[in-house]
Amino acid sequence: MTSICNGVLTGVYPASPSSWLIVVIAIMSTMYARIDPSMGMIDRIKTSLPVSEFMTVQTQTVLSAILFATGLWLSFIFLLRYILKALLSYHGWIFESHGKMSFSTKVWLSLVKLLSGRRPLLYSFQASLPHLPVPSIDDTINRYLESVRPLLDDEQYKQMEIVANDFKKDPAPKLQKHLKLKSWWATNYVSDWWEEYIYLRGRDPIMVNSNFYTMDLLYVIPTHRQASRAANIVHAMLQYRRKLERGELTPLRALGIVPMCSFQYERMFNTTRIPGIETDFVQHLKDRKHLVVYHRGRFFKVWLYYGGRHLWPSELELQFQGILDDKSESQPGEIKLPSLTAGNRVPWARARLKYFNEGVNRASLEAIETAAFFMTLDDEAHGYDPENIRSLDLYAKSLLHGKCYDRWFDKSFTLIVYKNGKTGINTEHSWADSPIIGHMWEYVLATDCFHLGYTAEGHCKGDINKSLAPPTRLQWDISKACQEIIEGSYMIAKGIADDVDFHDCLFNEFGKGLIKKCRTSPDAFIQLALQLAHYRDKGEFCLTYESSMTRMFREGRTETVRSCTCESTAFVKAMEDESTTNEQRLALFKKAADKHQNMYRLAMTGAGIDRHLFCLYIVSKVMGIDSPFLKQVLSEPWRLSTSQTPQQQLNLIDTQKFPKYVGAGGGFGPVADDGYGVSYIIVGENLITFHISSKFSSTETDSFRFGQNIRQAMLDIRALFNPKEKKM
Repeated sequence: MTSICNGVLTGVYPASPSSWLIVVIAIMSTMYARIDPSMGMIDRIKTSLPVSEFMTVQTQTVLSAILFATGLWLSFIFLLRYILKALLSYHGWIFESHGKMSFSTKVWLSLVKLLSGRRPLLYSFQASLPHLPVPSIDDTINRYLESVRPLLDDEQYKQMEIVANDFKKDPAPKLQKHLKLKSWWATNYVSDWWEEYIYLRGRDPIMVNSNFYTMDLLYVIPTHRQASRAANIVHAMLQYRRKLERGELTPLRALGIVPMCSFQYERMFNTTRIPGIETDFVQHLKDRKHLVVYHRGRFFKVWLYYGGRHLWPSELELQFQGILDDKSESQPGEIKLPSLTAGNRVPWARARLKYFNEGVNRASLEAIETAAFFMTLDDEAHGYDPENIRSLDLYAKSLLHGKCYDRWFDKSFTLIVYKNGKTGINTEHSWADSPIIGHMWEYVLATDCFHLGYTAEGHCKGDINKSLAPPTRLQWDISKACQEIIEGSYMIAKGIADDVDFHDCLFNEFGKGLIKKCRTSPDAFIQLALQLAHYRDKGEFCLTYESSMTRMFREGRTETVRSCTCESTAFVKAMEDESTTNEQRLALFKKAADKHQNMYRLAMTGAGIDRHLFCLYIVSKVMGIDSPFLKQVLSEPWRLSTSQTPQQQLNLIDTQKFPKYVGAGGGFGPVADDGYGVSYIIVGENLITFHISSKFSSTETDSFRFGQNIRQAMLDIRALFNPKEKKM
């Protein structure tokens, strides 16, 4: 019932159901005053109503007035939405200097706030969000050429200009025309193609190459009892899912006013990526009432409801402890079965059709794929150990790939709970981006520690219902031929996992607080430090990817910020040139930081480069048009791929009061064979965590070395500012 009521509230937003009654009463009142505000429309509606002995003239009049009032009310809703959409299409505010807001922007914000209502639900703004605009060909080509200028010598750049200008003349106008046509009828001209061609059509393993991970609290383990921690976390997730299904979560809003798209939240739970021969697809179901747990090579099905309610944490603890205490052996082929989801997609798709299409195998696979999510009760212990510099590295690798057979990489996410109570998440990437799962994880950790809590002995609070049915083992009949396919997938996955070189770098010399005192964007500061660190690490510049979000538009996902610019390379060269003065370096730094901020803002407002070029490439393939320019652009490797994990719900945990209750962020695998992947999270005022990945097989990279270079680059940039600021 709550979901239905909230659905109605969302459907009529920014109006309210009570406003309908007000309009009806107003129209009826004017009629009794013998005033016709409908200018004859009520009479026309009245004559169209059927005449019967039950429909008196007075009844017809009242019903006609109600119908007119309802139509007027609906028109008013659509008008409000159109005005709000037009207002949200304005992005001038984002380009204004921090702390300096123009009069026009203040008026605009007031209007947006006025039309946004008082208590919006999660999906209230969806119908009012503008569509992602298609940039002009000239703007995209010019920005692309500007982005590659620092990476090419004069001859290479002239050649690229020729190729780009040829593309601009033909076939770009033709491709652009078709892309604009798509933008008129599609909700978002990028997102469906991005999901299909970047994620679902990929035939390589998704483990490491696509999936990403999120860590637990950095310093704190609320309880060392594995079953207890798992129970509280699962119960908190169920609470979040209930809020999500009812639309009760507060929508994310920039400046507390400008709404972000909430579309990606819909497929967080009850979702699985299903393998196919040519392409995978995402299967999303409604409310699922069970969970599948993997422990020591065995699968268990656990019911999450009892008598129409969620199981309490104490009841879930009993269920999970029963799994931990179970001494039964795994069935033939069962231990490494999940490695099918870690290997190449085509063998997994064929095996699924051949060996999991009937009998117990089909029933058990269906239990996994229809589960709310997947959980692994891991038999290892992980977490941050100040005495062990590589402890976070091992923790990260475990979350990213585990043993290659103890996570179900196709599920929307796999919850991992270690035997020492530490936990984390491995997320499949096609359905959403990291801020979405991060939003849920922030809620879960806060609920676990500050709302549910534990007893003095570390158990979950609450009574235990011993009449609950115990977890049930999933049954398998895996043939020798299927076991060989499983082993083949495992060996491929193991080769990928063994090649991942991971290093987590805790930078606590300073953080966001001090950077802001330097009047610099923390993200720009870090990105320039990464450019300096990479140049020192490899002795060259490279094409750099930074992920930016486009969620101010409906169904927006991400855009690329090309962080290696002429301005950033000039700054880096100045830092390495001993003849350059500190003042010159600082001036170049500020110029590069301003440039980066402007590019980030352009990406957020739909004026990026890469998604536009990607879509033009898809159109060219559909139309059978060969474009050397687009081929070259999309084949360029990102040897430095970066992403910031945002903190979205700062009100959940008071880090001033509880400084140890901070998250560690998460990370992803390397994008290029000879490159680095860097994810970072700015935690509170004095901590930045870097998650660095590369490949052991590359002689050019070393994640630990790069971490040391990042640390030194951060310190060197800090040293540019005057002594007074240094003491702050």
